[in-house]
Amino acid sequence: MTDKIQSTEGAVSEYVTAMIGGQLFGLPISRVQDVFMPERLTRVPLSSSEIAGVLNLRGRIVTVVDMRARLGLPKNDDGKPPMAVGVDLRGESYGLLIDQIGEVLKLNDDGREENPVNLDPRMAKLAGGVHRLDGQLMVVLDVDRVLEIVPDLLAA
Repeated sequence: MTDKIQSTEGAVSEYVTAMIGGQLFGLPISRVQDVFMPERLTRVPLSSSEIAGVLNLRGRIVTVVDMRARLGLPKNDDGKPPMAVGVDLRGESYGLLIDQIGEVLKLNDDGREENPVNLDPRMAKLAGGVHRLDGQLMVVLDVDRVLEIVPDLLAA
């Protein structure tokens, strides 16, 4: 599955959208394995607060990263159960805990901009650019940057 589509206007990328702390994020669809409701999450002793725990998803052990903690946001207290986006990095399975999943958007690559200088630094270090949508800024999550500290966290 590819996230690049050639159209008459130029290259187009597809993103799975997610809301985290009221902010719209986009994950490249080529990096998304699945979307699921995390159940029976097992906390990992001595792990960072960014690691929500591990779970068994269809026979695979998945490390679940709390994206609110990763972004320095407070815990969600709206009472709605979180969702997770399954991603893969170097053969390991991860779940990114989000508030809610959105739709799949096809956006022209030429509409993607560098991170604005006034973007929250916590978001900027995990972002691979932004798309300006109707009255909303979609931050494109760089999955590699989101997960780059996970081995350090598990060893903590």
